[in-house]
Amino acid sequence: MSQAVLIDQLRSLLDDGKLLTDADSLQTYGKDWTKHFAPAPLAIALPKSIEQVQAIVRWANEHKVALVPSGGRTGLSAAAVAANGEVVVAFDYMNQILSFNEYDRTVVCQPGVITEQLQNFAEEQGLYYPVDFASAGSSQIGGNIGTNAGGIKVIRYGMTRNWVAGMKVVTGTGELLELNRDLIKNATGYDLRQLFIGGEGTLGFVVEATMRLDRAPKNLTAMVLGAPDMDAVMPVLHAFQSKLDLTAFEFFSDKALAKILARGDVPAPFETDCPFYALLEFEATSEEVANQALETFEYCVEQGWVLDGVMSQSEQQLQNLWKLREYISETISHWTPYKNDISVTVSKVPAFLADIDQIVASNYPDFEVIWFGHIGDGNLHLNILKPENLSKDEFFAKCATVNQWVFETVDKYNGSISAEHGVGMTKRDYLHYSRSAAEIAIMRSIKAVFDPNGIMNPGKIFPQA
Repeated sequence: MSQAVLIDQLRSLLDDGKLLTDADSLQTYGKDWTKHFAPAPLAIALPKSIEQVQAIVRWANEHKVALVPSGGRTGLSAAAVAANGEVVVAFDYMNQILSFNEYDRTVVCQPGVITEQLQNFAEEQGLYYPVDFASAGSSQIGGNIGTNAGGIKVIRYGMTRNWVAGMKVVTGTGELLELNRDLIKNATGYDLRQLFIGGEGTLGFVVEATMRLDRAPKNLTAMVLGAPDMDAVMPVLHAFQSKLDLTAFEFFSDKALAKILARGDVPAPFETDCPFYALLEFEATSEEVANQALETFEYCVEQGWVLDGVMSQSEQQLQNLWKLREYISETISHWTPYKNDISVTVSKVPAFLADIDQIVASNYPDFEVIWFGHIGDGNLHLNILKPENLSKDEFFAKCATVNQWVFETVDKYNGSISAEHGVGMTKRDYLHYSRSAAEIAIMRSIKAVFDPNGIMNPGKIFPQA
């Protein structure tokens, strides 16, 4: 069957104007934030209902056409990249909040609901959706579920999977499943919902999700603290966690801060130059809590763990302190960074970071390395910036050599090669550093059950067999 006939058949399954084949659309919808793979999709399908998604999947099975899900396209692992003639299924028009239950504190969302849209809706109800990150203004709930997105509040609230009460999914055969029925307690065998969370669309597509909400935090207050070295950050974390219930504990290096300050959007937190900075956040629900935070700060200074610090005194200052951390990814994107999103248990972070720093410094002394991340949950973002004199392909090839050593170190510390960005195509060849051969074989078997014809986002998580 000719490509033109295939496209005409697919077009008939959708509303008018909801199948795109123009060059601009193929380029836009065929990629995410990674720059490793050139997009080359066959077409872009924009369904408006569950029934249309099912029809697309059945058509794809009949004609053995691969499908790639597309949300806000903010991913950093190429899980939503269509590089091999796939049809992209984009959920931009399935973007409604369908219902709200005030007693259960749940919201039923279509997969195209923007993260910030859900956050704002929760706030209007006097509640809180805590999964938060820099791309909240464009990422979609379906994509968040597909990658089990984390972000800046994991130390208190956990990952996306902690907030999914239930979901409807269309499997790789076109079957519609309703998983968990939004129950808090459900002891009836395997929880299939959890397979789809973090599954990157390889088992099927999330077409509806019931998300839990929480009590809104009160008087969030942030502190930025300067540390003399990475070893000092861990006792600072321990000191504050022993006294306060932290909602965040982030870190960034002096090089990361320098990039932010060079933008001119936000002032330096204080005059003292420090090699590392920690940003912590808590609910200052009373003057006693605020005083406890200041006393803990003073204790950390006395111990030599902190050189300087500042505590927010207003909502505007709170936002400015957070910008020091949240603007890093966008700011360094100018340098085409090679990103690694890795994690170890919290106690191992300083030794692990020192080992990785030594690897990069020894082998590529001319590469500028930017460290930041969610140190309160052991998640580090290693960003190697591309020198101007190297082409993108040359740079990525050199970084691939570094990768092996980085991931061998991850394995040495029993860590993960991907803490929150997923595996996609950028990490699939390194999966064995985090998963045993037996685990990978079981994962392949699970995929075969839900997607027997291998049409659902093939080549992601692990290479095609």
